[in-house]
Amino acid sequence: MEIPKRVKIVDVGPRDGLQNEAREVATAVKIGLIDRLAAAGLTAIEAGSFVSPKWVPQMADSAAVFAGIDRKSGVVYSALTPNMKGFEAAIAAKADEVAIFGAASETFSQKNINCSIAESVERFQPLCEAAKEGDIPVRGYISCVLGCPYEGDIAPETVARVAEQLLAMGCYEVSLGDTIGTGTPEKARAMVRAVNHVVPMDKIAVHFHDTYGQALANIYAVLGLGIAVVDSSIAGLGGCPYAKGASGNVATEDVVYMLNGLGIETGIDWKNLLAASAYISEALGRTPESKVARALSAAGTG
Repeated sequence: MEIPKRVKIVDVGPRDGLQNEAREVATAVKIGLIDRLAAAGLTAIEAGSFVSPKWVPQMADSAAVFAGIDRKSGVVYSALTPNMKGFEAAIAAKADEVAIFGAASETFSQKNINCSIAESVERFQPLCEAAKEGDIPVRGYISCVLGCPYEGDIAPETVARVAEQLLAMGCYEVSLGDTIGTGTPEKARAMVRAVNHVVPMDKIAVHFHDTYGQALANIYAVLGLGIAVVDSSIAGLGGCPYAKGASGNVATEDVVYMLNGLGIETGIDWKNLLAASAYISEALGRTPESKVARALSAAGTG
């Protein structure tokens, strides 16, 4: 299969990225980031998470963030929802879409959400039913698809089994996450192929972390299989809690730079994207994790 002519980028920076920040990020800064991402042409933005503030204090203001953003037509503003309480809060905040999350590793599932994979899927059933009744799209995430910090390698068939369950529950798309970033291109291709046996390719997204510097290579490898939805994080926001000091999410700028070089359309305005990266990096008091942003800054053209 040839690489797709167009790829949709889902920017997870405002949620998956910022939730890892130790210092509180002002609500106004989060709103400013989301509005800048929308202005850059991002059509899918993970704007917040309705989880217990006890576990993720950085996301405690998600309702205020959703209330404050300048909603742009054609942009989907989504929220992570771990349970019915979170789902109801997301709906009250007028989230366009919700996301649920499972894992391909039993040990990770137990340590992350205190239940087995089967139990986690069962927990989301009422949420998916409520979403269907309310005509709210549900996106599913699977963690540890290419490796687990506790179990090591994960069998592609295990990932496929969880993906099939999420699809059956009503998820319109399943995002496959290399949580610890240990995956390599051939492993990524084998995993996506396995999932594609039970999930159509147009319902699969990838979410590769760059902990070991493999994210772009992995994305390129699966583009050739027909993957056309990629998760990334502006300025490379987000660390990897299982590898201290390591980078986490692949930077949106780096992904878009590669896609531009391949002649793949994204609908993203390059200058506005770099402006969004500079904005949040300055607000956090550091340089972007993005290789492209750093290179352009050093050259005086960023």
